[in-house]
Amino acid sequence: MVIVPVVTHNEIKSLLPVIKQLCEKDPKIKAFFEDKDLQSKAHVTLAHKGAHGVAAVAKYGEYLKRDVPVGLTSLLFSDKVAALEASLGSVDGETISSKNEWPHVTIWTAPGVPPKEANTLPELVSEGKAIRINIIPAFTISGTLEFY
Repeated sequence: MVIVPVVTHNEIKSLLPVIKQLCEKDPKIKAFFEDKDLQSKAHVTLAHKGAHGVAAVAKYGEYLKRDVPVGLTSLLFSDKVAALEASLGSVDGETISSKNEWPHVTIWTAPGVPPKEANTLPELVSEGKAIRINIIPAFTISGTLEFY
């Protein structure tokens, strides 16, 4: 079993107001979400033991079970995956940072596409193969730091 620190948010449905707001602003987004079944739970992966080392993963232990504010700043999507860009907040004055290059919440994947494919979205946007829509103002949720 791989132990991965994540900030979990129990229900994607609490994100529906921001998605609905984006759909109202942009017909491309509305068309994209019309036939999509969103994932039921959300999380932001903070580190992977294999990629970042045991010490990096263990560092998050002091924040276990603590609430972390998460700002959702952009929606990125392609024909295979959709994710919300995440900006992590602070706990006791300490900013929680992700070791991942692009902190995000994967909200949808096409059948057979693993959620980790969301990591490719910023590159796909730069290649013109995905779309990025900024969320203004950012939408903030709260999640609990857990080991998954």
